[in-house]
Amino acid sequence: MSDKRRGAPEARPGLETDKRRGAPKARPGLKEHFTLADLAAIVAERARSGGPGSYTAKLLSAGVERCAKKFGEEAVEAALAAVAGTEAALTAEAADVLYHLLVMLAARGIKLAAVMTELERRTGESGLAEKAARTPRTGEV
Repeated sequence: MSDKRRGAPEARPGLETDKRRGAPKARPGLKEHFTLADLAAIVAERARSGGPGSYTAKLLSAGVERCAKKFGEEAVEAALAAVAGTEAALTAEAADVLYHLLVMLAARGIKLAAVMTELERRTGESGLAEKAARTPRTGEV
């Protein structure tokens, strides 16, 4: 069983652990304010380059189904870390979820900007009102 499954943060190149809080901190020389847009640009570039050593390119070449499956696995791991893991474990899993969401969106040809536009549209109304206006889905809470 890997350390990740026991709740320990997965080793990530370029990240050190902040000993006081257990949360990863960026290595010197990286952007101070890394954004989802920055990550989406990296995913897009790796998708275009298709390098043999690129995990992103490998996932995308496996198709939407594989990307969706990996996103779902990471989402479950994040949920488990939220309930029973450390702050560092949840932080690492949340990063995995965001990355795999962007890969899945890329696999479908959906830009982060489209998701952000939808989120911005939703902020103009109550979340409960917005949810009530949507078509109900099976099992939705």
